Amino acid sequence: DALLVNPDVGSISFVGSTPIAKYIYETASAHGKRVQALGGAKNHMLVLPDADLDLAADAAVNAGFGSAGERCMAISVILAVDAVADELIAKISERMATLKTGDGTRGCDMGPLITEVHRDKVSSYIDIAAADGATVVVDGRGIEVDGDADGFWLGPTLLDRVPLSSAAYTDEIFGPVLSIVRVEGYEQGLDIINSSQYGNGTAIFTNDGGAARRFQNEVTVGMIGINVPIPVPVAYHSFGGWKNSAFGDAKAYGPAGIAFFTREKAVTSRWLDPSHGGLNLGFPQNH
Repeated sequence: DALLVNPDVGSISFVGSTPIAKYIYETASAHGKRVQALGGAKNHMLVLPDADLDLAADAAVNAGFGSAGERCMAISVILAVDAVADELIAKISERMATLKTGDGTRGCDMGPLITEVHRDKVSSYIDIAAADGATVVVDGRGIEVDGDADGFWLGPTLLDRVPLSSAAYTDEIFGPVLSIVRVEGYEQGLDIINSSQYGNGTAIFTNDGGAARRFQNEVTVGMIGINVPIPVPVAYHSFGGWKNSAFGDAKAYGPAGIAFFTREKAVTSRWLDPSHGGLNLGFPQNH
């Protein structure tokens, strides 16, 4: 708060949870500051029947469990069209079985979560999903790990048939929990993404260029991947979502980031020379 109201602070740049991002944006902007406030996310990956399912399964595992799911661009929901859902889940499950969770000193694919409190919170969503009718396909609780038994461990977890009403779907879990929501087709998948309160990142996996073009035009999300699970290619492109994933119109990185941290100053000057003087009420001209 001291930073948000201090008259010596000209701008605030923040990434974190949506409630805090909203608070920072409202408070700092009310005190005349420029504000970048990036909030939470619930990133969806829509998999159409014509997609390369091996590519989609690789992408789902990489984007769902990289950094133990503790990144704002993680894929946390897969919208799988019914026709390929079972096959896709089988391929994802096969890949998950090969992942090694450990402390990294002897090589591993995934490490522990950041704190015990956060690990327990993430783990609680597995119980919530099951109580709401979801199927726990792969349970990351109590797995064998290569590290201290007291570490904050939670292995890769896969949930199927997660209801849209479940907190396991609506909340940003920020951990290695990947949810499957089955959809009838493109239209239903698009509607689900656009109905989310978040609009940070999304992806579509398809070999249909027309479907991909429709998706990039119709989805209300700030960063879009086509057969790319985490659409943040290089820092030149500005980073930031829509809806409750960002507040205001100031994005990070790239030209937008440079513009945010730059204030223009217009200087008009004139130095005395032999032509100085005289009255002229017209528009100034240089000769």
